[in-house]
Amino acid sequence: MTVNANRPEPDAFATIASGVVESESELAALAGGLAELCRAGDLVCLFGDLGAGKTSFARGFIRALTHPGAEVPSPTFTLAQVYSAGESAHSAEIWHLDLYRLSAAEEIWELGVEEAFSEAIVLIEWPERAIGVLPVKRLEIHLGFCDKSTDRSVTLKGDAEWAGRVRGRLTERLS
Repeated sequence: MTVNANRPEPDAFATIASGVVESESELAALAGGLAELCRAGDLVCLFGDLGAGKTSFARGFIRALTHPGAEVPSPTFTLAQVYSAGESAHSAEIWHLDLYRLSAAEEIWELGVEEAFSEAIVLIEWPERAIGVLPVKRLEIHLGFCDKSTDRSVTLKGDAEWAGRVRGRLTERLS
């Protein structure tokens, strides 16, 4: 099945905000702020080289919706971890996927994510491994290295709906 049958317009993923976070705790705070804006049916894709902070971002995101001390292992070998947000306003499941080990984009369907795309909050590391079959409606988080080893560049890209949700709520966290 191909969800991304219609390619996005060139400006569909316009930059919403960009900046630098100076520590892993700042990255986790940014992720937690973003998590509070998410709801069932949202897809958040984390791009970046190995060690750029994708898993740290995912941990902050998931802990904000579950429990601050929740164990959040990287799904590198399991490919998927599913969490419950409990009795909060975000009662949707949270699917955390790591697609690094996929050899073909279509393998994503073997993980059972089709229903999650409409009923859960889906957070994907290494989305470029399946970008051709992912839903077009998504928020992209691009993480990169900076000169200072603890700093990370962060760029948020999305459509007008995501821009409306994020601007003024998260942009002040990016220095």
